[in-house]
Amino acid sequence: MKNAIILHGRPSKEEYYNPVRPSMSNAHWLPWLQGQLLKHDIETATPEVPYSFAPEWDRWVNEVERFDIGPETMLIGHSTGGGFWVRYLTEHPELKVDKVILVAPWINSRHEDDIDFFSFELNPKVTEQAQKFLIIGSDNDGEDVTNSVNFLREKLPGVAYREFKGYGHFTWKSMDSTEFPELLEELLTDS
Repeated sequence: MKNAIILHGRPSKEEYYNPVRPSMSNAHWLPWLQGQLLKHDIETATPEVPYSFAPEWDRWVNEVERFDIGPETMLIGHSTGGGFWVRYLTEHPELKVDKVILVAPWINSRHEDDIDFFSFELNPKVTEQAQKFLIIGSDNDGEDVTNSVNFLREKLPGVAYREFKGYGHFTWKSMDSTEFPELLEELLTDS
């Protein structure tokens, strides 16, 4: 049975604790995408990583490993969530999945932050672990994300890339929407 796991990014500490903002798994386009996939009979999870403003690798792994990951799984990650999937698949070369779509992935490629969340040796064959491996970027995202996207595109032969104009970091504010139909189309289209 097809399933999907949509993984959020890393908020600031202020955003994480802001009582009027939704939790990260319920922010931006994630709940809309989950609902749309469910309407297509695709079991979809949006795990919420506790204390995601201060990423700890084992905590993120524990959250995603509560769900089945196999040949019919679609892995979607936004920002740090996208970078997480790159490292996770690198550390699990035996794992085969259906699709991997990284939306504005951040992997700290230039060590802008003093965290070891992305201290790993990238496997250039990680794209072979999925039927479809796509990076989605925007022409006006921040420099650190743009650097990560360029790094991944350079180091991962065969990775597909789709660029949007004016989508920023793919947040509800930069997109002026909580819907992301183009991403849904990528997920529902055969490789």
